[in-house]
Amino acid sequence: MGNVIDFDLHAANQAGEGPVERRRRSGGRAAERQRTAPRGSKYLNLVNPMARSAVLSDDALEAVHQASLTILEEIGMDIILPEARERMKAAGADVTPGTDRVRFDRGLIMEMMASAPSGFTMHARNPARNVDIGGNNLVFAQVASAPFVADREGGRRAGNQEDFRKLVKLAQSYDVIHTTGGYPVEPVDLHASVRHLDCLSDMVKLTDKVFHVYSLGKQRNIDGIEIARIGRGISMEQMEREPSLFTIINTSSPLRLDGPMLQGIIEMSQRNQVVVVTPFTLAGAMAPVTIAGAVVQQNAEALCGIAFTQMVRKGAPVMYGGFTSNVDMKTGAPAFGTPEYMKAVIAGGQLARRYNIPYRTSNTNASNTLDAQAAYESAFSLWALTQAGGNFVMHAAGWSEGGLTASFEKFILDVDMLQMVAEFLTPLDASADALGLDAVRDVGPGGHFFGTPHTLARYETAFYSPILSDWRNFETWSEAGRPTTYDHANRVFKEKLNAYERPPIDPAIEDELDAFVARRKQEGGVPTDF
Repeated sequence: MGNVIDFDLHAANQAGEGPVERRRRSGGRAAERQRTAPRGSKYLNLVNPMARSAVLSDDALEAVHQASLTILEEIGMDIILPEARERMKAAGADVTPGTDRVRFDRGLIMEMMASAPSGFTMHARNPARNVDIGGNNLVFAQVASAPFVADREGGRRAGNQEDFRKLVKLAQSYDVIHTTGGYPVEPVDLHASVRHLDCLSDMVKLTDKVFHVYSLGKQRNIDGIEIARIGRGISMEQMEREPSLFTIINTSSPLRLDGPMLQGIIEMSQRNQVVVVTPFTLAGAMAPVTIAGAVVQQNAEALCGIAFTQMVRKGAPVMYGGFTSNVDMKTGAPAFGTPEYMKAVIAGGQLARRYNIPYRTSNTNASNTLDAQAAYESAFSLWALTQAGGNFVMHAAGWSEGGLTASFEKFILDVDMLQMVAEFLTPLDASADALGLDAVRDVGPGGHFFGTPHTLARYETAFYSPILSDWRNFETWSEAGRPTTYDHANRVFKEKLNAYERPPIDPAIEDELDAFVARRKQEGGVPTDF
C-alpha cells in the first residue's frame, strides 16, 4: 500500500542492472521468461507508511518477552522428532533423556534470534511477481487449507480439484493477491498420496506467483522444492540463493512441535526456503484465558520454532507468525475479528518488531455466509493487522466460517476491501498541483468544480472505484431488482473466471514439470500415515 509502484519504472529497472538482469546474464531458462505485469497495475508492491499502534507499554512488552523465555527455560517444549532434539542438543539446548521435553536457555534463544534476517525477497516464476518481506512491506496471500468451498448456487461442499483450480485462477487475476497461500481448498477428490503433486503443478501452471508447500512429511517438502525449482527454470544453487517457496509451521499448542512440522523446518531451512512459524493459540482453549497469557504462550512457541530454523541454518529466512484469538466460552467455537483478536494482533506486531523479524498475521472472520458479520469482522482484522505492521497476511481473501470454508463471493468482497486498504495507505498527495488553488480561483465563491480543467484532467482516476459498492439511488437500484452485495460478488467472480488467461510458461519447463509429476506418481507419491 502506500508507495504503490510506477510499473513502467519498475519494468525499466528490471531491465537494468538488478538481480533479474544478473540472472539473464548467468543463463538459464528463467532469464528467457522475464516479463512485466499488465500496464496500469498498481497493487504489486505495497508499503504501509502509517505509524504502528501499541497495546503493550515498553514495560509490559518486556514482561511478555521475559515470561516467554521463562516458559522455554523452566517448562520447555515437547519436540516430537528425534532428529530435531539431536540438533537442538548440539546447539546447546537441554534435552531430557527418554522424553520429548527440551528446555532452552534464554541466552541460546536470543543468540539464535539474532541471526534471523530482518527481511528477504520471495522469488516468483515471473520476476515481476517477486515479493519483498519485512520492513514496511505488506503482502497478501489468499485463503488456504479450507476443507469446504462455497458459492451461492452450489452451496457448501467438500473441496475438489475443479474448485481448487478456480480459486487459484482468481488469485492470479488480482494483483492485490500477491501469493497463493496453501491450497485455497483441500481437493479431497485427489488421493492424499499424490495430491501435492497435482496441486503444486497447478500452482506453477495456473499462476506465476509465489506459492506454498505443506509440511506434512519430509517428501512433500522435497517434492515441493523441486517443483518450485523446475517452475522457475533454475538450478538448485540459484534456488538456495533466491528463496522461492514458503511453508507454514504451526505449533501444536500448548507447547508442542510435532514430527511433520519439525521435518518441514529442517527440509526448508537447510535449503534456505521460507518458514513461517505460527502458533495457533486460542485463549481459554489451547492457551490461558487472558489475552496477555495467550500472547506469552504464542511468543514462547514462536521463539522456539524460529530459533530452531537458525539451528538448522544460520540466516535462513523466517517469519514470526501470530494467530491468537479467543473462543466463544459458551460453545468453545473459535471467534475472529474480535476486540481480543485485534489486541493480540497488535501485540504480536510489537513482539516481531522487538526481534526485528517479519510479521505474519491473518484476515479472519467467523461468519457462515456473506453478510454484515463477514464484512465487519474482516474489517476489524484488517484494521488491526495494518496498525500492527503486518508484513505477510495469510487468508487475505476468501476466508469464511472461521477458516472451514473458502467462499468465492467472500474472495471478491475481500479483494475489494484489500484494494480499499491499499488506497487508504497510499500517501496523501499534497503537492502544489494537488492543493488545487488554481481550481479554487477559477470557480470562486458559490460555483462548482465539475467542469474545471483541474477536475476534467483527473476525474477518471481521482477516487477508488469499488468492485461491489452500489451507489445508485433507491429508485434506480429498485428498478434493477434490488441487487445485494452477495449478488454483485457472485456475478463478479464468474466474470473474472471467464476472463482468466493462463500466464505464459516455457513449454520445455512444462514438459519437465509433467515428467517429474508422472515419475513421482509412478513411484507412489508419499506415505499418508504419520
